Amino acid sequence: MKSLDILVISFRNLSQRSLRSWLTIIGIVIGVATIVSMLSIGEGMRKSINSQLSVFGQDLIMVTSGSVRTGGGDITGIIRAFASARGTSTLSDKDVETIRNLEGVKDVEGIIIGVNFVTYGNEKFSVMIRGVDPNKWRNMINVDIEEGRDFLPNERRVVILGSRIAKEMFSQKIPVDSQITVGGISFRVIGILKESGAQMGLLDNTIFMNIKDARDVIPNIEKDKYSIINVKIEDTSSIDTMISKIDKSLMMKRKETPDKKTYTIISSKQIAQNVNMIISSMNLFLGGIAGVSLVVGAVGIANTMFTSVIERTRQIGTLKALGAKNSEIMKMFLFESALIGFIGGLIGVFLGFIVTGLLNEFGVRMFSFPGARMPSAIITPDLILLDLSFSTIIGALSGLIPAKRAAELEPVEALMYE
Repeated sequence: MKSLDILVISFRNLSQRSLRSWLTIIGIVIGVATIVSMLSIGEGMRKSINSQLSVFGQDLIMVTSGSVRTGGGDITGIIRAFASARGTSTLSDKDVETIRNLEGVKDVEGIIIGVNFVTYGNEKFSVMIRGVDPNKWRNMINVDIEEGRDFLPNERRVVILGSRIAKEMFSQKIPVDSQITVGGISFRVIGILKESGAQMGLLDNTIFMNIKDARDVIPNIEKDKYSIINVKIEDTSSIDTMISKIDKSLMMKRKETPDKKTYTIISSKQIAQNVNMIISSMNLFLGGIAGVSLVVGAVGIANTMFTSVIERTRQIGTLKALGAKNSEIMKMFLFESALIGFIGGLIGVFLGFIVTGLLNEFGVRMFSFPGARMPSAIITPDLILLDLSFSTIIGALSGLIPAKRAAELEPVEALMYE
């Protein structure tokens, strides 16, 4: 028999036992749908983080207050530094100058970050404030101004709003040239940033202003202190060397030791490595949990195929009497079990799309909060191909022993079977 003939027979046999086949397929559907949903969350997080890191570029190094032990050196520490820096920083003008004088440093900017209330009309909200150098801030981070313009050199009492502050925070959109009050001081809006999603959406929920103005509205910030020092380097290939050079210079200048440092140096490269490692581990864990249901589905396929061999013993004997080879009988049962796996995988992927859509529609909204929006789950073509291949292989392997048993039946004994 040709492979196409065997495939047609396999389809016919499955359709003749449709109820049992569908009950078996359900186990695979649940497993594949779970894997698709779980891994799509991880893929969404990976893409979101990589997109966010592109805002900083590969040539940016950041010095933050706090040691790795206090959480300053990982992605959580960075978000915490941006979200809750309230004048407790130990970074100063001396540190900025120390870094500026190093060979290989292209530019340096000290910034301050804090929180205060912003009032527009009759509404008042607590927001993130980022005090920047008007001449350097856009050289440090890759953000686009969607409406309005950039700061002029030494311009005071003007602000640029993150996208969500301007468009979503208040009941009405804040237009360019509006007046808002930040920390009791009036500012004119000169620009609105294009939404970037960077730092889990924190930049989109930030007000940017001249660092001199920021010192007036952010509580408890000392005159020469900074929350973060941004460092642009000349050669991205030497970023690890530059981190080491900055670290040694700061330790020497501040008279600190490696085990008692009060600062942390990080780069987008380090963050990406940490994040990808965490997400890969998470995907492995979640995929393992979801894989348990696939194992249960595989047992169901094996059970169904054993039952099918018993029920079709006379049919097997007839086929062998007509000249069917052992390999053809085995191939017929393997095709059936593989078809169960493939159909289950196909439906599981479709169900995974539905679950992922629901997660993106309701879950993202539910687990997001002001200042940070959770990333959307993403199903990639690679994930679809992987799941379909995996479910088909699982199906084929589950039917291997029953198929072998069917192929080994003696024609005479099979024909006599009642």
